[in-house]
Amino acid sequence: MSRLNEVKKHLRPGQVYRRADLERWSNAVDRHLGQLRKEGVLVKLSGGLYSCPKPTTFGQAPPDDRALVCAFLKDDRFLLSSANAYNALGLGTTQLYNETVVYNHKRHGRFALGNRTFDFRMKPFFPRALTPEFLLVDLVNNLDRLAEDHDALLSNAKKKASTMNGQALSHAVREYAGVRAKKFFADVLAGGTLNHVAH
Repeated sequence: MSRLNEVKKHLRPGQVYRRADLERWSNAVDRHLGQLRKEGVLVKLSGGLYSCPKPTTFGQAPPDDRALVCAFLKDDRFLLSSANAYNALGLGTTQLYNETVVYNHKRHGRFALGNRTFDFRMKPFFPRALTPEFLLVDLVNNLDRLAEDHDALLSNAKKKASTMNGQALSHAVREYAGVRAKKFFADVLAGGTLNHVAH
């Protein structure tokens, strides 16, 4: 078996690879990368990052966001989010945003990976999965980034907070809120209108 075929044998459609990953199987990684890209087996996403496209009836499917970010960060401790996630709270957010936010411990800034842009934000703490309480705190943290009417959003956020589990919201505020959000929720929490019964 040729060394190029040896490399191909290890590639899986839908997966994302770093150049360093391929060095394990190749004795001429840059030459092999060139050949694999020419054949369409690999697609370059950014410097040193490649995807093995998964064919579908509609053409090649883009790599899974989690696989892409995991390979880019060399870390699986991150949280994918988007301003679109706020729509689930029912606060009147209706704009559609096409950027994915990545809360993580290693990188900060906007990075183009393939034909998409990811907004990497370094944070000391973030949950393992999106929760309504985290999203509400996150919305207030990121109010300036949103196109909707800020006063209306804050008014609706206050009403939404009063329907939430008080302990879960207090925890989210303590762990994830910035200075302005902490002040906003301190007033809300001090109102004593929160539901402290676990749902």
